[in-house]
Amino acid sequence: MFNNKLEEKMAEDVSNTSNSIGKGTTLTGNIETYGNLRIEGKVKGDIKSKSKIVLGKSSYIEGNILAQNADIEGEVSGTIEIVDILVLKPSAKIKGNIKTNKFIIESGAQFNGQCKMGQVQKEIKLGEPELANSKTGNGGSVENKQAKKDTVLSN
Repeated sequence: MFNNKLEEKMAEDVSNTSNSIGKGTTLTGNIETYGNLRIEGKVKGDIKSKSKIVLGKSSYIEGNILAQNADIEGEVSGTIEIVDILVLKPSAKIKGNIKTNKFIIESGAQFNGQCKMGQVQKEIKLGEPELANSKTGNGGSVENKQAKKDTVLSN
């Protein structure tokens, strides 16, 4: 029971963090975070957050987004999956499909793609749980997992 409360406290502390990518910054690669994320720059890659993502007016995302909540003022070219509420501000430009539970589109926002609304029951998973299990001895060795992966790929 102590471990569960400790893990819960650690997850709460991490989810209260805020991350920022400033205007004029270009990042190539995927982003995963438990905390909130604000982007004013350019990202080429997928973004996952267990919290809220805010994309400012100067932001440009070329990749998929998966988050609990999102406010978008910038431009996104890719699929957006939001577990709870997605808000498109007047300056937002979306080129891609959207899947969300609740959707707010403010006047002036542009959206070209398909939208699916309703209960999104997707769990946001960050990192690679197999590697975490191998360190604790719960999931076998990394070598065994790699051998299993190679077997699946070769079949």
